[in-house]
Amino acid sequence: MDKDSDSTVTSLDENTENFCTNPTRDILAEGITNLFKPTIERLDERVATTIQLQSELRGQLDALAAQLRDIEKAQHQIPDFTEKVKELLNVKHKVTIISNVLSTSQERLTNLHRLIEKEQRRRQALLDSALSTNIS
Repeated sequence: MDKDSDSTVTSLDENTENFCTNPTRDILAEGITNLFKPTIERLDERVATTIQLQSELRGQLDALAAQLRDIEKAQHQIPDFTEKVKELLNVKHKVTIISNVLSTSQERLTNLHRLIEKEQRRRQALLDSALSTNIS
């Protein structure tokens, strides 16, 4: 058997002619196209929407970058308050300590005042009892 005689390959012109005039192929192609057409159209719309939203987002990001540059420029003009804040925190700490010392001192003075009044009442009572015994 000769290899050339078993070949099923036809000429290019013959395949092209059969390909273009095949009604089954046309119906299948149209069916497949109609099957995928809504999905492709939705996908195309979503891609267009995404491109538009990305463009808007790019504009917003550019505006935000400009605002951030303005803020950065403004911050360079603001004096550094960190040292002053530290000083204020130290002063606040000292005021708290002094307030605690004053509160403790006031409590001690109140207790001392009570003791003095108690001692005065005791002495007054002794004095009164001594006077009453001397008088009698």
